[in-house]
Amino acid sequence: MEKSHRSSVHRALSGGAVAEVILWRKWTRSAAFLMGSTALWFLFEMAGYNLLSFMSNVLLLLIVILFCWAKSASILNRPLPPLPNLEISEETSVKAADEMQVWVNYALSIAHDIAIGGNWRVFLKVATLLWVISYIGSFFNFLTLIYICVLVSLSLPVLYDKYQSPIDDKLSVAYNIARIQYDKIYSLVLQKIPLPLKKEKEKKTE
Repeated sequence: MEKSHRSSVHRALSGGAVAEVILWRKWTRSAAFLMGSTALWFLFEMAGYNLLSFMSNVLLLLIVILFCWAKSASILNRPLPPLPNLEISEETSVKAADEMQVWVNYALSIAHDIAIGGNWRVFLKVATLLWVISYIGSFFNFLTLIYICVLVSLSLPVLYDKYQSPIDDKLSVAYNIARIQYDKIYSLVLQKIPLPLKKEKEKKTE
């Protein structure tokens, strides 16, 4: 049973290199990613290092190393730096465009339901989500929020992969409770909004 749970979580995360890192299948890469993220967060937040200065210094150091390597290689008859083909393939760009198209169409469909369809349920969900994001963002700056997301992505999926059955049971109970409360709030909000159909029905009955 545990193997099927792990494979399902791995499949849900697209089953690629990113899933391997998030689920700590390649623990060296996961640890390197965690330490690198922590080091960057410490540099920018605790040490007060500037992002633009950091990127400029890193690129400057990389260019100096590559230039000196290439010059010394030509003098000492050594191989040149093993750089890959620095271009984006057409297949990669098409795949990225397809992924972006899916998300953009999904966002546009939600906007259509709210602005034209007048879907109150979708409107309340989106408004609540944006309010929660705004409320959480008031406690942290953008970089700290990204670092927290990195920590969550490296901890919650692997915990869910290990304890999927008890977590599913608890989430099912919590979802049912939240759905009941949401339906109550939704019905109360609709009762306070004067809908045109409701007014027409009242006029007909009179």
